Amino acid sequence: MAEITEDISLAVKTLQAGDLVAIPTETVYGLAANALNEQSVMRIFEAKQRPTFDPLIVHIGRMEDVDLYATEIPDAARTLMAKAWPGPLTILLKKNPIIPDLVTSGLDTVGLRMPHHALTLHLLQQLDFPLAAPSANPFGYISPTTARHVQAQLGEVIPLILDGGPCEVGVESTIVDCSHERPIIHRLGGLSKEEIESWIGPVEVNIHASENPAAPGMLTSHYAPRKPMIVGDIPSLLEENRNKRVAILSFQTTYDGYPHVRLSAEGNLNEAARNLFASMRVLDAMEGDMIIAEWVPEEGLGLAINDRLKRASAIEPSTH
Repeated sequence: MAEITEDISLAVKTLQAGDLVAIPTETVYGLAANALNEQSVMRIFEAKQRPTFDPLIVHIGRMEDVDLYATEIPDAARTLMAKAWPGPLTILLKKNPIIPDLVTSGLDTVGLRMPHHALTLHLLQQLDFPLAAPSANPFGYISPTTARHVQAQLGEVIPLILDGGPCEVGVESTIVDCSHERPIIHRLGGLSKEEIESWIGPVEVNIHASENPAAPGMLTSHYAPRKPMIVGDIPSLLEENRNKRVAILSFQTTYDGYPHVRLSAEGNLNEAARNLFASMRVLDAMEGDMIIAEWVPEEGLGLAINDRLKRASAIEPSTH
C-alpha cells in the first residue's frame, strides 16, 4: 500500500528514481512523474488505465520555466500567467520538442500550470524537471481531493502519496488554449470565465467531447461515480424513479427521507465546487441503485460544477 507522507525529500527521491508520486494541489490531487522521461510518463497511463490519446498537464515551479518547455508565447498567455499563476489555470502553448509526444498525445501543444500549493511548489522547485500530473484516480472516475481518496483508489499501484491536506478549490484547473490567435477555453474549472475575460477580453468556449481531445477533461464520460447518475429537477426525478433506491446530491436543499448530501447550505458556489467530488464519493459508497443530482446556477464556478455533473452522467450539454 502507498505510503502517505509530508516528506518532500522522499518525494524528490522517488520522482528522481523514475517512479510515481501523488501530489496535492489546490484543485485536486495529481499523479506525478518526470515529464521528460517517457518511461516514467507511461507509468502514469498504466496506473490510471488512461488512454494515451488523452494528453497530460505539465506542472512547473518557476515562471521562467515556461520558456524551457513552450515556444511562441503570446501576450495574452503572459498576462494570464502574471494574473493567475500560481493558481487553477492551465495554459496550452506550442510545445518545445523537449516535451515527449507521449505527454501531449502527439499534439504540438503542451498544457502548462503552476499550482497554488506551498508543498507542491516547494517540491517542484527541488527538481530539475517538470512533472506530468493528471488527476490521481483511475481513468474516468471521481477526482481525489484528499490523500486518503488517492490511497483508496491507487494505493496498491503507486509507492508514495504526498499529503497536503484537503484541496481548497476541489475541481480541476481551467484550461485556456493560447496557441491560436484568439484564446479558447477547453475546460471549465477553478478559474472563472468572467475573471479570465476581465484580464484578456472575450474568449471562446469549446468544451465539447472529442475522441481525440485537445486538452484533458474533454471526453463525454468523465469524473463519474460507479453508480448511475442522472441530473435534472430533483422532485421530478424522484417521481420518475420512485421504485428505485436513490441517493441525492443537491445544491443547498435538504431532502428528508433520502440519503443525501448538500454541496453548500448557504448556496455558495465556491464551497459547492470544493465539496463536489468528495460528496460524489460519499453517495457512491452508500447503498442504493442510483444518484440523482441537480444543476447549480450557471455563473462563476457553477459553470465548472455543471460541466463535471454533465460528464459524470454523460449527458450532452444541450440538455440543460
